[in-house]
Amino acid sequence: MIRVLVADDEPLIRAGIRAILTSADDIDVVAEAGDGREAVEKARGGGVDVALLDIQMPVMDGLTALVELGRAAPKVRALILTTFGERDNVLRALGHGGAGFLLKDSAPGELIQAVRAAAAGNAYLSPAATRHVADALSAPGATTRGEAARRRLDGLTTREREVLALLGEGLSNADAGRRLHMSEATVKTYVSRILTKLDCGNRVQAALLARDAGLQPGGLQPGGHGPGGH
Repeated sequence: MIRVLVADDEPLIRAGIRAILTSADDIDVVAEAGDGREAVEKARGGGVDVALLDIQMPVMDGLTALVELGRAAPKVRALILTTFGERDNVLRALGHGGAGFLLKDSAPGELIQAVRAAAAGNAYLSPAATRHVADALSAPGATTRGEAARRRLDGLTTREREVLALLGEGLSNADAGRRLHMSEATVKTYVSRILTKLDCGNRVQAALLARDAGLQPGGLQPGGHGPGGH
């Protein structure tokens, strides 16, 4: 079972989310919180796999709670849930290690899909959030970010670049393994090595770095060699 904590200051919203999530056979809502600080405290004790955090909460907002969770309960995967889709919020959430971002008006099936993706260690972006990320990557300053990202990738081998490119597409370890004809365990080893080399806290940050660098699966990679390289 995927154990979920729901943090929102509106009891009715929490009840609705609980009803949606518990309709799935593999998800159980084990805790609720009315503010970010309470969410961090309840997650700190263990027993939570995924935390759904509203951005606008009293005492401690969702983005601050996301940062605190990274310190207090680093194994908990956090999804940011909000009625607001501003680009800055999306990028801040992902930059601080969030497993994904979706809007409160998302379809019930999308909410369940996001929780499953987060629990599996994958990134999840709602279509609206994906548009904000794409806009950010094409905004003024993106060229400078791209150059910096490509420099950070200089130390990766060709195979590591191929794995990273698939992370940038949002693929799971299993899916990346099928694409590259590798075992899931081998891909996991590569991901761990990539995170260490790039000094990324999680695969979401690595995926964003791949996007910034313009990394594409197959063919010649920016700043590197073709698939035959090392």
